[in-house]
Amino acid sequence: MKLTFWGAARTVTGSMHQLVADGKEYLLDCGMYQGRRKQAQERNRHFPFPVQSIDAVILSHAHIDHSGNLPLLVKNGFSGPIYATSATIDLSHAMLLDTAHIQDKDAEFLNKRRRLEPPVDPLFRVADAEQTLPLFQATPYYALKQLSERLNCEFHDAGHILGSATILLRSQEDGRDVRLLFSGDVGRPNMPIIRDPDPPSAADYLIVESTYGGRKHPDPGAVKDKLADVINRTAGRGGKVIVPAFAVGRAQQLVLLLHELFNERRVPNIPMFVDSPLAVDVTKVFREHPECYDEETRKYLTGGGDPFGFKRLTYVREAIESKKLNGLHGPCVIISPSGMCEAGRILHHLRNNIEDPRNTVLITGFQAENTLGRKLVDKWPEVKIFGEPMRVRAEIDSLQALSAHADQGELLAWMKPLVGIVKKIFLIHGEIEGAGVLQTAIQAQYGIETVIPDWGETFELL
Repeated sequence: MKLTFWGAARTVTGSMHQLVADGKEYLLDCGMYQGRRKQAQERNRHFPFPVQSIDAVILSHAHIDHSGNLPLLVKNGFSGPIYATSATIDLSHAMLLDTAHIQDKDAEFLNKRRRLEPPVDPLFRVADAEQTLPLFQATPYYALKQLSERLNCEFHDAGHILGSATILLRSQEDGRDVRLLFSGDVGRPNMPIIRDPDPPSAADYLIVESTYGGRKHPDPGAVKDKLADVINRTAGRGGKVIVPAFAVGRAQQLVLLLHELFNERRVPNIPMFVDSPLAVDVTKVFREHPECYDEETRKYLTGGGDPFGFKRLTYVREAIESKKLNGLHGPCVIISPSGMCEAGRILHHLRNNIEDPRNTVLITGFQAENTLGRKLVDKWPEVKIFGEPMRVRAEIDSLQALSAHADQGELLAWMKPLVGIVKKIFLIHGEIEGAGVLQTAIQAQYGIETVIPDWGETFELL
């Protein structure tokens, strides 16, 4: 086996790792890089290897930073299978089509505003996404998938989002048996809706994310109190709560919590909106995959409840209805992707609300370096939205306890069964500072060689 790290190396986004085994080449994920616009465009548009050399893609889950560049891979000539769980495939269908549509619309909007400059060209279009969808092949959890004569893989539940998987790859070449475990993104125990992550399979090498490698999450039990406080405080001054949230996982978690707060009469009787065609489609996928739910959510469904809907909540699909939200007067809650404020309808809501001190922008997840969401978390006094400078007068708050990524302690606990088995650990999907903290902790507690690979770095797995 030979492993090269092309994405999410010393950064959080753009997961993509190239594996050569049994004479064939594979990609573990094919994610979209998010960050500085010029750098993101360069990384996303140009693959650092001949696309035609890739025989298959093995996809850990549907988040765009893991799946979002698949249509561009296909546009550049890839025509092999994309292996993923059934729930991941259903989510990816919705997300890739939505991403293509958003890129078209954002390019159209920007080109109208910059008539004298070269036109913006989207990375890929809806037709490219549609050409990608037939390539997906469903791979059930816990079923051995033969990729070639001497290479197979097996998916286990990563507990991160619906359908997410850790992937065990086993190669039997030249009389050697080599096991490589790719974590994808590791979830957290005792989080709403989906099951807890499975313990890791025995492996010789581990590729593991480190998004929160240097941090500890707040107590998840306090999240409802914090959410109620933000809504009550903002509504008290007549403002709107604008919530950038990932359409997959985070939006559904928030809806469930808002449902509970409303039933408990802990928040005022104000309108609440999920403004995203994607979130509408994704919520439908969630309803169609109860096999991925934890016991508590299954019991809720058995009792006739709907964890994703209640009478004060409106799902907004059409653009004309989305635009009407900008004319609303009085308190309300608007949840809209993208979670890092990099594309989609949330940009329009921020543009219309960020300069009003009555409003609150509530950040609900990790914000990658150089994204608009990161600038808001870092309290920049002025940010650019659609190229236009805007003063940040709205209150900026964050709700980190909902993160679907394991923190340092949870990652260490998850990998503990591999102590004495695994030879080397590769830390990816994390900024260098946090990954470095986790590297030190692993080597100190478990004595396992741990490296933080750089972009383009290659390792022989023997």
